[in-house]
Amino acid sequence: MNFRKEGDTCTIKAKLTFIFSPKVFWKAHWMDSLNQTRVAEFVFWGLTDNWVLEIIFFMAFSVTYVLTLLGNILIILTIIFTSYLQTPMYFFLSNLSFIDICHSSVTVPKMLEGFLLERKTISFDNCIAQLFFLHLFACAEIFLLTIMAYDRYVAICSPLHYPNVMNMRVCVQLVFALWLGGTIHSLVQAFLTIHLPYCGPNIIDSYFCDVPPVIKLACTDTYLTGMLIVSNSGTISLTCFLALVTSYTVILISLQKQSAEGRWKALSTCSAHFMVVALFFGPCIFIYTRPGTSYSIDKVVSVFYTVVTPLLNPLIYTLRNEEVKSAMKQLRQRQVVFMKSYT
Repeated sequence: MNFRKEGDTCTIKAKLTFIFSPKVFWKAHWMDSLNQTRVAEFVFWGLTDNWVLEIIFFMAFSVTYVLTLLGNILIILTIIFTSYLQTPMYFFLSNLSFIDICHSSVTVPKMLEGFLLERKTISFDNCIAQLFFLHLFACAEIFLLTIMAYDRYVAICSPLHYPNVMNMRVCVQLVFALWLGGTIHSLVQAFLTIHLPYCGPNIIDSYFCDVPPVIKLACTDTYLTGMLIVSNSGTISLTCFLALVTSYTVILISLQKQSAEGRWKALSTCSAHFMVVALFFGPCIFIYTRPGTSYSIDKVVSVFYTVVTPLLNPLIYTLRNEEVKSAMKQLRQRQVVFMKSYT
């Protein structure tokens, strides 16, 4: 007769427990995935490998970044210290300036550092963090621009109901909702990226970490992940853009019933807003609605919406908005008076 030893029986029980216990199985699977994904760092190809161009880009983008910070900070301070700008439209504008500061700060400092280094690297954890905050602020800006379009729609098409519909309590709730939505979106993007195994190539054909270029380095088929990205980022960008176009179409139709002065003021505000929308949504739709495909122009498009657009927003809103320009002049005069009083 063939008798089993006690050790063999324990081994069989352990195997059966592993197979039939979902918790044990998925824990082991997760630990195995982590072991595969522990790439220590990623290497950026950057915008160029020509050191002369890198110096030129470093100086140009350094100036752009400083102007972005100063311009958006100036808008925030102007709105805070000007009583007649304490309205929903300017409340949203100050939030837009804050998001632009954060959005550009996620990628630009690392890009500037890369221009000065021969080997441009980022750790795995920092890459995921950069990816998370990039999508957080980008998605928050998309939702905010949509809310601002709705604000203009109510103000122009239903002016009598505007004070009740868009009071400050509602505005704060909308801003809270957009940050919540942006956080959920970013968590989804980070999860879609981090759950993949990265076991070999670590060169990112970009100057920052984003989902499309990072998942190309995964050691597995990423078609399903790419489709999920499109259904998340692409759908959000496209849906919000169509909602914006619809709202502005309705606004343009309703302006025909207003006076020439009211029509000009509304067109001035809405045209500035729509310029910002086109400059931001265009690159987002171009990048995030193409699963598994990339073009050489992608880097240029990425530079436009991560570096250039945050600078253009304060320029567009200040140069085309008389109220903001007037408030800035008053703020400057108050500063001069304040300085003279202490000299």
